[in-house]
Amino acid sequence: MAETHVLFVEDDDVIREATQLALERDGFTVTAMPDGLSGLEAFRADRPDIALLDVMVPGLDGVSLCRRIRDESTVPVIMLSARADSIDVVLGLEAGADDYVTKPFDGAVLVARIRAVLRRFGHASGPDGRSGAGKETASAADDGLLRFGDLEVDTEGMEVRRAGEPVALTPTEMRLLLEFSDAPGTVLSRDRLLERVWDYGWGGDTRVVDVHVQRLRGKIGQDRIETVRGFGYKLRG
Repeated sequence: MAETHVLFVEDDDVIREATQLALERDGFTVTAMPDGLSGLEAFRADRPDIALLDVMVPGLDGVSLCRRIRDESTVPVIMLSARADSIDVVLGLEAGADDYVTKPFDGAVLVARIRAVLRRFGHASGPDGRSGAGKETASAADDGLLRFGDLEVDTEGMEVRRAGEPVALTPTEMRLLLEFSDAPGTVLSRDRLLERVWDYGWGGDTRVVDVHVQRLRGKIGQDRIETVRGFGYKLRG
């Protein structure tokens, strides 16, 4: 089995070298770059399986680099930030990152988060490895199509259309939509979504959920996912 290839962009020499060694000890192949521009070049040349991007790198900052990567690929991206600052976190997630880790981080925690992201990206059939949405709804057809107003979700082909037009979703957005589609009209808490979509076996930052819901709304319609204050979100049937 081919080793997972990680692109790691970090300008601090000590952190970059130590993290690269730790990841390689865990079986990853690592391309480590000191700035955003060289990171973008390496991404285009190597097409890694996952990208770890520090927010504050010279030349092309991590958030901008994430946007450039997202314009070209759905490869998973984890942002690294020296602070749990709301602006850093939200900007990174809005740029298309799938998760973030705050520095200083424990190497084992970073590896666990990488593996969690890769697991969910490796299951294109849905949040539980299902071939479909899991249970029939009134709007489900025998061919695996789920319809919610003008929104059509193909749970077998992993395709989404709105008013007949294709909607491009990242794997994380697709998993989030599948989770909502599995229980239309049911309020799903942020903690449940963190566990089911992000594979968090422990408490996580619910801002990850909120930003991804906003991104998903922008693609499938602002009114399609309703906020239930104090409880979570639900998909309108």
